[in-house]
Amino acid sequence: MTFFNRSSWALLTAFVLSVAGCNTSFAPVTDVTTSTPAQDSATVRVATFNISFNRKKEGELKNELDKAETTKPKQIAEIIQRVRPDVILLNEFDFDGDLAGIKSFLEKHLGVAQNNEKPIEYQFVYSKPVNTGVDSGLDLDGDGKKSTPRDAFGYGVFPGQYGMVVLSKYPIDEDNARTFQNFLWKDMPNSLWPIEPQTKKPFYNDEIKSKFRLSSKSHWDVPIRIGDQTIHLLASHPTPPVFDGEEDRNGCRNHDEIRFFADYVDPEKSEYIYDDNGKKGGLAEGASFVIAGDLNADEFDGDSTNDAAKQLTQHPLINHEMPPKSEGGPFYSQKQRGWNLHHKGNPAFDTGDFNDRSVGNMRIDYCLPSKNLKLRDSGVFWPKPDQPGGGLVDASDHRLVWIDIELPKKK
Repeated sequence: MTFFNRSSWALLTAFVLSVAGCNTSFAPVTDVTTSTPAQDSATVRVATFNISFNRKKEGELKNELDKAETTKPKQIAEIIQRVRPDVILLNEFDFDGDLAGIKSFLEKHLGVAQNNEKPIEYQFVYSKPVNTGVDSGLDLDGDGKKSTPRDAFGYGVFPGQYGMVVLSKYPIDEDNARTFQNFLWKDMPNSLWPIEPQTKKPFYNDEIKSKFRLSSKSHWDVPIRIGDQTIHLLASHPTPPVFDGEEDRNGCRNHDEIRFFADYVDPEKSEYIYDDNGKKGGLAEGASFVIAGDLNADEFDGDSTNDAAKQLTQHPLINHEMPPKSEGGPFYSQKQRGWNLHHKGNPAFDTGDFNDRSVGNMRIDYCLPSKNLKLRDSGVFWPKPDQPGGGLVDASDHRLVWIDIELPKKK
């Protein structure tokens, strides 16, 4: 969800859902991409992309993806085929229990040459339920009503709307993957609860606080096995920090959703964390990770609360060198003007194209590697109109963000 704007190549031989959840691996008969990295490769391309595959009704996305000629999915697939990430997090992909929509996207769009680009294959897929559309049974927005989309643990008209998917060419260590869908906001020390500005009283009552989940979608720790090493893909999609009142309830939540992974990667701050299986703590000291997702927060501009994004972009355990950038970001900032002219941030780092009259373009999508991962290259897929792929920029209001990382050498 953005807060701005207010077979074709081979038959799949396996479509197996694990007993523990809905993560799955697809095993194609042949590999025609020729881009699957060798297991001894030193460099891995990791990406995040909010593809706006959210629809108004449950099952609507799957029906759309079954039609290989649908324009937007073809454009999204072409962008991914052009950038060719080895691992990619997709935000805003409506979740369905049997992952039929993901299967259709893999087979009928990514697995088919788009505009003469090479098909791309991801054998390993991870997706789990999210909090969007899950009714809390509480009046979370304070309007005197219950069971509305705003009263779900994450805004949504049906369970799974605005879900997440991880696609990988490398094996996913499903046994050690962790989800934090049910982590309670109250269990984060010094959490930023919203306060009514007039009365100075908490916006949420004790009953709501006792049940309120922190994640508007979910937080995932997805271990990716690359040779004899593991990189933890830390995936999330925090709530937009708007659509609220002076109490700033969504801004507070966005801040703490971002803080969650800032604490998770720091062994000195992660003792309070527990996952959906009851396991406590965060990453081990020295673990390699990439924090990825649409964080709905810009470092310098927009409506985020208490410099939410800087909790990560200035984190001592995160490699801040070489921020992903594009040529299209500055070009469209100048072309569209409007609110972009008020921004403090570098438009080359922008990742989203939003309402120029009230918001402008911003950097809200991130791929942030750990300090022990060397950055070889990075970028935002935002070409200018006269550059290759220039006609694809309207496929989503977000841009694909990628980094090339070099794995630490084993001693």
